[in-house]
Amino acid sequence: MSGLLIDTDVLIDFLRGLAPAKEFIACLPEQAYISAITIAELHVGVRNGKERAALTEFLDTLEAIALDAELAAEGGLLRRDYGKSHGVGLNDALIAATAIKKRLQLVTLNEKHYPMVKNLLMPYLK
Repeated sequence: MSGLLIDTDVLIDFLRGLAPAKEFIACLPEQAYISAITIAELHVGVRNGKERAALTEFLDTLEAIALDAELAAEGGLLRRDYGKSHGVGLNDALIAATAIKKRLQLVTLNEKHYPMVKNLLMPYLK
């Protein structure tokens, strides 16, 4: 697998209408993915009604990578190894595991959340 794994923060900016995020998402290659963890994170803050419908419609345009036993185990190990020393949470560890195991470049605005991931892509600064 090759391509990009888009982190939640970039998608939140897009959904909020931030111009740099909209420009970046508009130019995504076909090989752009999101983690199932990102889907959960996006639903935490969504309001029912139009906002939820818009989120569902947007997510339908992206290919999600499901969390399986291998990714869950790898994410747990990354959380173990980087949790105390770098403050990495479980969700970020699972997203990192997905990028690493699927050989995808992780697109994020939170470099400090992913010390274990090499070659991060930070598409714009806030």
